[in-house]
Amino acid sequence: MPRFPSMTRREALRVGALAAAGLAVGGVRPAAAEPRRRLSPLTKPIPSTGERLPVIGLGTNAYSVDTPEEMAQLREVLETMLEMGGTVIDTARVYGRAEEVIGELVEEMGARERFFIATKTPIRGPLRSPEEELQVSFDQLRVDTIDLMLIHNLHGLEELMPGFIQAKEAGRLRYIGMSTSTDTQYADQMEAMRRYPLDFIQVDYSIANRNAADEILPLAEELGIAVLINVPFGGRGSGAAATFGRVADRELPEWAAEFDAESWAQVFLKYVVSHPAVTAAIPGTTRVANMIDNQGAGRGRLPDAEMRRRIEAYWDAL
Repeated sequence: MPRFPSMTRREALRVGALAAAGLAVGGVRPAAAEPRRRLSPLTKPIPSTGERLPVIGLGTNAYSVDTPEEMAQLREVLETMLEMGGTVIDTARVYGRAEEVIGELVEEMGARERFFIATKTPIRGPLRSPEEELQVSFDQLRVDTIDLMLIHNLHGLEELMPGFIQAKEAGRLRYIGMSTSTDTQYADQMEAMRRYPLDFIQVDYSIANRNAADEILPLAEELGIAVLINVPFGGRGSGAAATFGRVADRELPEWAAEFDAESWAQVFLKYVVSHPAVTAAIPGTTRVANMIDNQGAGRGRLPDAEMRRRIEAYWDAL
């Protein structure tokens, strides 16, 4: 049995049609949905090159699947993402079969050049040489070049980073960086940001968890390092549920329309990607309806500094 509810392509198209028609999908408000969908996705530049990325991507920690039904559903999610202008996919070795699944689906779609794929090294245990670790990801993703390789949770930083720098110089990696999802590693990550020629960091940040805004996001902005945001809904599992749970019985405030948010998910994501240091957020989903909702956060206006403070005050008062 599939581990998550399946949706046929016909159902996915119906969801898309409903969203385009301005009807509620995944909690999205009906008002103004059609004009919003016609807007181009918002993008931000990678500081080291100026290449622009759509601000809403996809996390794949739930993509370790096996059955044809599950694979078909995930393909529909990826196809919907492309249709809506999203390109950034984040995966990792620790996500079970996720690297392999992404490699297989993207190859089947013939869409490798349309996606920006980031992956990450193992988070524990003995490591092979940098070349051997890279080769595993090349093979599983079915590519010769990886857009972004991140050292996951700083594990093996000293051993791997010199080899990754060389691989970037050789053209096998387009960008390099490191990731964490816990503030206990921020100090070490900031030290490494000052020491290595990084293109990206990945870090946790949300309306419910703003610790990264104290030091690490300002440092990334100062050093010209792009930032991907993981767990943008406030946590894994019960953490994310608690975030949405705090607003489950609340109507979307009228001021959400001032930055074109039509659901709580869009409020949360627009808050995250409106931070000046943030390049893109990578919310995870295995459902087409949620992908449509999430991608909606990458269109229209973003909160300005005053509105960001208003969102924070609203959240803190809950």
